[in-house]
Amino acid sequence: MRQSPGRGPRLDVSDTGAVYAWVQIGGVEVGFHPADDERNPRGGSPVVYWGVDDVDQVRERLLAAGCERHRGPLTIDPGRRIAQLRDPFGTVIGIEGP
Repeated sequence: MRQSPGRGPRLDVSDTGAVYAWVQIGGVEVGFHPADDERNPRGGSPVVYWGVDDVDQVRERLLAAGCERHRGPLTIDPGRRIAQLRDPFGTVIGIEGP
């Protein structure tokens, strides 16, 4: 993947041409990527990721509370993992951390 240098919005472009763009302001990161019918069906809500100290521990707590596995956990970068769960109302929740 290529990442744009410098400040401002950043881009990752995969070999297939898929683009992930994001901007970070303060401690908040907002990212955008193409819709993926398999992982994030069209018409669903945006996925908000919550920063957590332990992805596995929080994931297990959410599963025990009634959420269902949706995607992951996946390693995005060294030390950065994500997982997505679907709450009882169908909303996809993202968690991110080590």
